[in-house]
Amino acid sequence: MSETLTEHTGVSFELSEEAQSVREMVRDFAEAEIRPIAAHIDETHEFPAENTKKMAELGLLGMFVPEQYGGAGMTYLSYVVAIEELSRVCASHGVIASVNNSLVCYPLMAYANEAQKQKYLTPLAKGELLGAYCLTEPNAGSNAANQQTTAVLDGDHYVLNGSKIFITNAGPADILITYAATDKSLGPKGISAFIVEASTPGVRKGKKERKLGIHASDTREIHYENARIPKENLFGEFNKGYTVALATLGGGRIGIAAQALGIAQASVEAAVKYANEREQFDKKIGEFDAIRHMLADSAVELEVARLFVYQAAWLRDQDRPYIKEASLAKWHASEAATKCANWAIQVHGGYGYLNEFHVERYWRDARICEIYEGTTEVQKMVVAAQVLREHAVRA
Repeated sequence: MSETLTEHTGVSFELSEEAQSVREMVRDFAEAEIRPIAAHIDETHEFPAENTKKMAELGLLGMFVPEQYGGAGMTYLSYVVAIEELSRVCASHGVIASVNNSLVCYPLMAYANEAQKQKYLTPLAKGELLGAYCLTEPNAGSNAANQQTTAVLDGDHYVLNGSKIFITNAGPADILITYAATDKSLGPKGISAFIVEASTPGVRKGKKERKLGIHASDTREIHYENARIPKENLFGEFNKGYTVALATLGGGRIGIAAQALGIAQASVEAAVKYANEREQFDKKIGEFDAIRHMLADSAVELEVARLFVYQAAWLRDQDRPYIKEASLAKWHASEAATKCANWAIQVHGGYGYLNEFHVERYWRDARICEIYEGTTEVQKMVVAAQVLREHAVRA
């Protein structure tokens, strides 16, 4: 009957063979290579350089990039399944891969010229180089159009001056996808996108930030002090960089939603395991209604998040509009991760407050998902704007 339903409606909730294979492969890798060090790198804030190389060898740093440019040529749905599985074990690994895929490889794949793709996209997709996305500034957070970093043409180079903050992968990054004002009088219509090699004189990386969570993810400030960038490293159209940034964030939000989904999954698994093992008053705590209610609430948050995330990825694979769905996925999944981690701590009681049970790490890692790549409040703005636009079209 299910086959008949699928045949007539086109609706199927089964993952493709490719996505299922990716899930199995990444889960095996995460359990074997990441879980043994996850707690340690959370304590030490150490960037997992060796595992990042292994992720590259598995094709996880350029998953949806075509094979001709060094990528794995997979679907976006397979990509989000991979980020989910990495983040289920360690959210830091998840965001490292997400940034390189969504925020670095994607804009180059979509907007760079052929020479730029050969020189930069190919080694980034192979994982021979690692990238970072440099948009946020002290006065350009949710209002990303308020770029104060400037790029002034001087002969065959653009001279960059300014600072970026909260840059993921900053420390180990070889390539910095950088946005700068090329005509400040035009506001968002005067921003351009640049490929900046991190070794460029005048590019300086700040100290590694100490954060609430995702400790193994390297986050720093990036400073440009009369950094001279070859003019051929401008990509996309001149003064159209804000379009590149917004398009990139639209897909990047799905990656962060997948990260949040993985954290939520880990939290639910931990809560269920503990509820089935811990005894109080001569029975398993999973038999008490109070605990069951938390597990039920977690289950609905998790499953709705998964539907949202997979739907957004599927729409993107189909080349259909996905901006609203990406924001819905990011909004719900990030809040679901925090809720599920919080309930997992509560199910564990006092032990949930100890780091040896990991659920406190899940909560710390989850919290950033409601903030970066667009706060929950920004996602609501995006969703509302899309809903109003859709209603206007129908009217």
